[in-house]
Amino acid sequence: MPPRPTRRALLRAAAVLPAGALLARARPAAAIGPSSKFRFAQLQLGGGWQPRPDALRRLAWELEKRTSIDAELEPVITTLGSPSLHDTPLLYLAGDRGFDLPPQPQIEALRRFLTFGGTLIVDSAEGGVGGAFDQAVRRLLAAALPAPAPGLEVVAPDHVAFTSFYLLDRPVGRVAISAVMEAQRVGDRLAVMYVQNDLGGAWSRDNFGTYQFTCEPGGEAQREQAFRLGVNLVMYTLCLDYKTDQVHVPFIMRRRRWKPADGGRAPSGAGSGTGAGSGGG
Repeated sequence: MPPRPTRRALLRAAAVLPAGALLARARPAAAIGPSSKFRFAQLQLGGGWQPRPDALRRLAWELEKRTSIDAELEPVITTLGSPSLHDTPLLYLAGDRGFDLPPQPQIEALRRFLTFGGTLIVDSAEGGVGGAFDQAVRRLLAAALPAPAPGLEVVAPDHVAFTSFYLLDRPVGRVAISAVMEAQRVGDRLAVMYVQNDLGGAWSRDNFGTYQFTCEPGGEAQREQAFRLGVNLVMYTLCLDYKTDQVHVPFIMRRRRWKPADGGRAPSGAGSGTGAGSGGG
């Protein structure tokens, strides 16, 4: 039996094929060697596209240590006009200022990426809600996924994206200003996940092992929750809704009954902050 096409092969095919021809014409690709590793792709868009240069490298390191995912530590930088856009299932867009809408061909490239299975994580480093970056993101998504596609919506605390590895119920980062994560769906899938609490600021660590920013107001416990959310978003991107399978439900329900009062690490065998992946993540 020939090997099944990898998700990377399907995404690259999406760049050049119409929707109806994708599965029929995508060529099988073997997942062998370094090219099969998961790798973050940071989207270069606007003047403030890399406010936390060390963030993805540290998250990739944590991803390898905490999960079975084999990850490249160095992210690749891509643009909406680059052929490398379809080399990864996940794009990361960060910013701390506004940006102009890209040209129409690049907007269409983003639409193809999202429509054919790609995921975009948007991370605002503005330190607040409703700023210039936030407004630019909403314009971009409205152009890339126009009506009748649904717009950004609040993700429910019990959505599988919050339980894909760790059991969480809210997004935090360097700050905890917004109590919700927003998302835009393509079908039943969260194709865009948007957090306004500066995840990258919580992840950023320099070459000397020092975290570059203080997490407010929750300190190091809040930083740990930010790492856990980052792991969850990657796991959701790669596995989608597998954690909604009935085999996982009793396990998740048992752990949901215990919630740490301070949002910190739960004791072994219980807690909304413990790794669901240890029992099937």
